[in-house]
Amino acid sequence: MNKKDKKVNLKKIILTTIATAGLLSVVILAPNALQVLEQFSGKKKYHRKKRLNGAIENLLRKDLIEFETKNGKKFVRLTKKGSDQLVKYQLGDLEIKKPKKWDKKWRMIIFDIKESRRTTRDILRNTLNRLGFVKLQNSVWVFPYDCEELIIMLKSDLFVGKDVLYIIADKIENNKWLRDSFGL
Repeated sequence: MNKKDKKVNLKKIILTTIATAGLLSVVILAPNALQVLEQFSGKKKYHRKKRLNGAIENLLRKDLIEFETKNGKKFVRLTKKGSDQLVKYQLGDLEIKKPKKWDKKWRMIIFDIKESRRTTRDILRNTLNRLGFVKLQNSVWVFPYDCEELIIMLKSDLFVGKDVLYIIADKIENNKWLRDSFGL
């Protein structure tokens, strides 16, 4: 793992922890909190803590997190920009498991996302492309394997519930080029 990957991993770990726990102060104050950094165990505890603090300062500078005081206690929460970054990380981890045998059904994703949400539309399009979907038309993508749960999660994470349709089709005319694209 190179230095850049470690930085991204640490940033991802911190953002995920804040999103999951909602409160980073619990992680920072807990005596065993640095166990999250076990993958960086080649360094002494002092260096890990220093690195964690440096990563938090970096996230603050980039406006991905912010401090908030409630009832006299200081907490850290994700900003909108931080939430968007976390979604990008999470989408980058997605994979679709391909069954041994194709069920001869096509999964189609059709979306109509407003221009005002272009970034979200681009994230969806890039994610579908990275996952191996094939573009049938600008906002119509096709995949041969079941991916309904993943699409439900994508719709939820990107807040595009009604803007994205998941269709299972028995047949697409002239689909030889699609079958060839997927090696079917």
